Amino acid sequence: MDRNEIYNLVKITLVYVIFTTFISCKSSVENDNKQPNILFILADDLGAFDLGYTGSKFYETPNLDRLAKKGFIFTNGYSASRVCSPSRASIMTGKFTARHGITDWIGAASGKAWRKLKRFDKLLPANYNHQLLQDEIIIPEALKINGYKTFFAGKWHLGGVGSYPENHGFDINVGGWEKGSPIGGYYSPWNNPKVENKIPGENLPMRLAIETANFIKNNKNSPFFAFLSFYAVHAPLQTSNEKWEKYRKKALENGLEANGFSMDAILPIRKVQDNPIYAGLIESMDEAIGLVLKSLENLDLEQNTIIIFTSDNGGVVSGDDFSTSNLPLKGGKGHQWEGGIKCPFLIYIPWLKGNNRKISYPVINTDFYPTILDMAGIDLIPDQHLDGISLKKVFSGGHLTTRPFFWHYPHYGNQGGQPSSIIQKDKWKMIHYWEDDHNELYNLKIDSYEQFDLSSKHPEKTLALYNELSNWLIKVGSKFPIKDPDYDPDYNYARKKKIVDNLLPKLENDRKKLFSKHFMPNSDWWGSKVTID
Repeated sequence: MDRNEIYNLVKITLVYVIFTTFISCKSSVENDNKQPNILFILADDLGAFDLGYTGSKFYETPNLDRLAKKGFIFTNGYSASRVCSPSRASIMTGKFTARHGITDWIGAASGKAWRKLKRFDKLLPANYNHQLLQDEIIIPEALKINGYKTFFAGKWHLGGVGSYPENHGFDINVGGWEKGSPIGGYYSPWNNPKVENKIPGENLPMRLAIETANFIKNNKNSPFFAFLSFYAVHAPLQTSNEKWEKYRKKALENGLEANGFSMDAILPIRKVQDNPIYAGLIESMDEAIGLVLKSLENLDLEQNTIIIFTSDNGGVVSGDDFSTSNLPLKGGKGHQWEGGIKCPFLIYIPWLKGNNRKISYPVINTDFYPTILDMAGIDLIPDQHLDGISLKKVFSGGHLTTRPFFWHYPHYGNQGGQPSSIIQKDKWKMIHYWEDDHNELYNLKIDSYEQFDLSSKHPEKTLALYNELSNWLIKVGSKFPIKDPDYDPDYNYARKKKIVDNLLPKLENDRKKLFSKHFMPNSDWWGSKVTID
C-alpha cells in the first residue's frame, strides 16, 4: 500500500468517525426533506463587474442574469485570495490561505528561483504548499460520505499526479489536472489529458457543460454534487469570429475611449470594458452555463438543486492578457485592493421564497463549505472549515455578527501586486506591505474604492489592526518573504522605464487592432471555424 493509499484510508476512517450515521436533509423542511442536489459553478479570473447583473454594459450574460433574478446576490462577496490556486483551496477546505499553506498559484517561483525570471526585487517570495494536503477533508469528501455522487469538470490547479480531483473525493474528473490555463486553447484540439478531443473546433466551456449535464442525467435519482470549474475566462483569450464581430460592432457603437490603459505603480491597467474577444469568451461561458441550467429544468431537478456561482479572484486588469476593467474598484487580479478580491457571489436555493434579494453582509468563499453542509442537513465540521460560517440564517432574513477576514500573499504577482497581508474587520481594511512594513488603512463604508489612505489620520486603529493581523499570521504558522541581498534598484528602474516606453504603447496599439474589420488572429480563429465552414 503506497503513501497516498494510506492517507486515503486514514482519511476515510476519520470521516466515518465524524459522520457516524447517514443524516438526511433535516435543514430543508421547506424542501420536503429531500436531500438537495448541489451545482457549484466557478469561473476563472472573472471580475466583479463582468456580468450583466453586476453592472456591465458591454458583456452579455443572459443565463446568469436570469439565475440572479431568482437567487441571493451578495454585494460584498470576496475570494480568499487575489490569485487562483489559494482561492480554490480555500473553497474546498473552508480555510484561509495562510492556514492551508497554498498562498500562491501552484507553479509560481519562490525563494531564489524568483531571480530566474530576471526579477531582482526587494524580497524573495515565500515558499508555499504545492498541493492540497491529504489530511484535508474537502467538500466532496464530506458530501460523498453522506450519500452524494460527486463530479468535477474543468480547472483544478490544486496539485499534480496523486493530488487530482479523483484523489480528493470526486467520483469523476473531466479536465482537472495541474495546469491552471487551457493548454492548447479554448477550441479542440486542446492539450488536456483529462478531456478527450472528439470534435475538431469544439468549444471547451461548452464541452465541460455537456459533460456536467451528462453526469446530472446519469445521476438524477441520487443526490449529487457537480463542480463545474471553467477555465474561462483565463488567458489566453479566444473566441469565435462571429462573437468577435458582434462585440466589435457593439464597442464601436458605444464609442471607443481614446485610451484604453493607464499606468499603475508597476504595470499598465485596462480602464475600459471593450475587449471584443474577452466579451465573446464570457458569452461562451454563459451559454455553457445555460445548457446545464436547462438540463436541470428538463430533468425536473431545478426545484431540488442549490446553485452557487462565483469567481476565484478579481478580473484581470494588468498582466496576463489585460482582459477587463474593474473600475471603480481599485486594482484587479494579483492586487491587494478590492478589485483583486471582490467577486460575483450568487446562491440560488429554489425552495426559499422571496428571492431576488441583494445582501450586503460581507461573505467570503470559505463560507461555501459550511453553508453547503448546513443546507444539505449534514453536521458541520468546525475543525475543518475553520474560517467559514454557514449563511443559512441570512437566507431567512436573520443577522450574523461580522468577523475579521484575513488575506496573506507573501509573493509578487504577475499582475503587479506586491507582497502584502490584509485584515478586514467591520468597516475597516488594513493592508500591510512586506517590502517596507508600511500600512494602508481604508474605511470601506464610506470609501469602497480605496481612494483615501487613513493610516496617518487613525494611527491607533491602524496599529490595533496590524497587531491583530500579525498575531493571527503567527498563530496559523504563516510563511513570510525575506529580503533579497541581490536587490538591484537600477535594474528595477530600467524595467519600469521599459514598461512605460514599450509595453504601454504596444497595448494601446494592439487594442486598436481588435476593432479593425480586417482583424484575424489566425486562419481559422483558433480552430473555432473548423466546425463552422
